[in-house]
Amino acid sequence: MDTWARLSLALRILAVDPVGLGGLWLRSRAGPVRDIATTALAATPFDRPQRRLSASIDDLALLGGPDPAATLAAGRPVYRPGLLADPALLIVPMAESAPPSLTARLAQALDKGHHALIALDESAEDGEGLPSALTDRLGLFLTLEGERSPRILPKPIGRRTLAKARALYPFVTLPDDLTQALAQLAARLGIASTRALLTTRRAARAIAALDARLTVTEDDLIKAAELGLAHRALPEAEAQPDQPPEPPPPDQPDTPDSQPEEQDLQSLADLLIEAAQAALPPDILAKLQSDRANRAARGASGTGSAKAGNRRGRPLPSRPGCPDGRSRIDLVATLRQAAPWQVLRKQSDTQNRALIVHRSDFRLKHFKEVSDRVLIFIVDASGSSAMARLGEAKGAVELMLAQAYSRRDHVALVVLRGQQAELILPPTRSLTTTKSRLRGLPGGGGTPLASGLATALDTALRARRQGMTPSLALLTDGRANIALSGQPDRAQAQADAKQIATAIRAAGIAAVTLDVANRPQPALAQLSTLMNSRYVPLPRADARAIAATLA
Repeated sequence: MDTWARLSLALRILAVDPVGLGGLWLRSRAGPVRDIATTALAATPFDRPQRRLSASIDDLALLGGPDPAATLAAGRPVYRPGLLADPALLIVPMAESAPPSLTARLAQALDKGHHALIALDESAEDGEGLPSALTDRLGLFLTLEGERSPRILPKPIGRRTLAKARALYPFVTLPDDLTQALAQLAARLGIASTRALLTTRRAARAIAALDARLTVTEDDLIKAAELGLAHRALPEAEAQPDQPPEPPPPDQPDTPDSQPEEQDLQSLADLLIEAAQAALPPDILAKLQSDRANRAARGASGTGSAKAGNRRGRPLPSRPGCPDGRSRIDLVATLRQAAPWQVLRKQSDTQNRALIVHRSDFRLKHFKEVSDRVLIFIVDASGSSAMARLGEAKGAVELMLAQAYSRRDHVALVVLRGQQAELILPPTRSLTTTKSRLRGLPGGGGTPLASGLATALDTALRARRQGMTPSLALLTDGRANIALSGQPDRAQAQADAKQIATAIRAAGIAAVTLDVANRPQPALAQLSTLMNSRYVPLPRADARAIAATLA
């Protein structure tokens, strides 16, 4: 079955039970091919109206609330219903750029069981994509990447056929052997979501209902797995060879029928996996996996959303806009905008109002978003020169704290020593706390570089979730010899450090690597490149040189 046939089938299935399936995740860039799909979508006779939402829609338009302009005109509170007030099939173009607030609202709407969602994913770069809060709730997936216009355009389902399928759908059953095969397929593909199994089961029942059958067949389940499970597979789980079946216990001899039944389930699961693999382009699973990993590393739910600061800065000029429950009305600017039009407006006013304000008069206050900076020191305190490096780090931290009161910077300190790195100083601006934590800190032992980078990455992501801007400063000679497991293994320690450095780069965290060895280390320069950080050799580093480098 080609892509356009799968699109036609997906729309038919969704028309039978849109709320139960959650919706459709359609991955395609804007263009003629996507236009054909959206035209077929618009022609499908769903049981609820289709409504397009902008990825930048505000809460007032989505959820409803007081309408300021209508309230002023009527002289009493007037509430405007939102787009989620009535059941609908929601269509969101550029869903990959939806902010986390909209993602949460849509997820709540889908959970209430009144709406379905068509998410148009226009991701152009690897690492983009829908947030997991939506992908887990959308039962169907289809990609149009690399497709051309079909020779025959998809035809919408007839209303009579759809009405018969909807009437028959509640009575369609899934045999027990197919249910077991579905669960086995999900386990082998590494799919842990129970929603995926439920929506795939509903999709198979809908396919049977469209064919006027009361029982789901293997072919129905295969088609449903192509649309509902194939994109959720983990490449690592898919690549693993099948595990041989465990032999039965010696005190329980095989029954004549048990072995053939297990073989039938195994062969059916193999058939489902082959169909799921053939349903998607060869590289789509790797791209989707990269999208999940990059979103998790960034600590965000979606891509393209503006980064908000953790505190409000200086005021900016007021801008036109409609109150959305988050912005404040600039009363003076609003009155100044409405004042020149009062004479003309009162000529047609029958209520003899003292002031007439239209929606276009509203001006909203805007402030510059300011994000505090968090500088996370990763200091190598191992070996014979540990105390000297700690002294340099103490001086650099104190110099940075001296400027923190004016720049509102925070500092944190991760120390590399022994078997595992330790966060001895969480983000703080207190000079007293910093000195007390650093006083009398011992050094020596191994260099758990990977553990230090992992601790710093976790600290940076937690700071980012609080609205702050993290950056890392690695102060080491690069001679890692303790792996993430805590065991002394130089080769594994270097490999673990490279893996964490790649994660730091994927998270988009700024970093600087200070090489304090007597001679610059090529391995540390390579690690800095993987981390996408600035590499600065400082064989004779002191506190002022470090602080000047990090300024």
